[in-house]
Amino acid sequence: MKRRLALLVASVLAVFLVLPMAAASAGGGRKLLSFDELAPVTEPYTGAGNAIRGVPGGGLPWEIGSTHGDLRSDGRLQVRVEGLVLARRAPVPVERQGTNPAPAFKAVVSCLSTSQGVATTVNLATASAPATPDGDATIKDRIDLPSPCIAPIVFVTSPDGAWFAVTGQ
Repeated sequence: MKRRLALLVASVLAVFLVLPMAAASAGGGRKLLSFDELAPVTEPYTGAGNAIRGVPGGGLPWEIGSTHGDLRSDGRLQVRVEGLVLARRAPVPVERQGTNPAPAFKAVVSCLSTSQGVATTVNLATASAPATPDGDATIKDRIDLPSPCIAPIVFVTSPDGAWFAVTGQ
């Protein structure tokens, strides 16, 4: 009887010790950044003149409806955008206002890191994800984050890498 009780207690303890480790390894990394808001590119950030961390702005101003995204420490990134379109105002030509001319979006994750003791900026792009003419897209990819990845910023970009929206407000 005592032996069975001891075996039962040992089994229960083993389960409680192993489950958290298994859940952590299956989870794939802690959340580095979660956001429900992106700032669209507007003047003076349009074009290359005022690039952020080396990422140039799109050539015209944009606007965005809604968004959600998560970046995890293992490099998994998911960004959902709705209504990411050219702004409904000048200097956007009237016939292009409120439309998305890009067939696909990418995400760029920008980290401040170090290389041989020197501060550096590391920009990593995801694969392209299809985007609708209404500016809706879901970007899901995994990138190799540098270590350390300090102050990560997530951009939604054109296939060529000009940003249309960035974390912040």
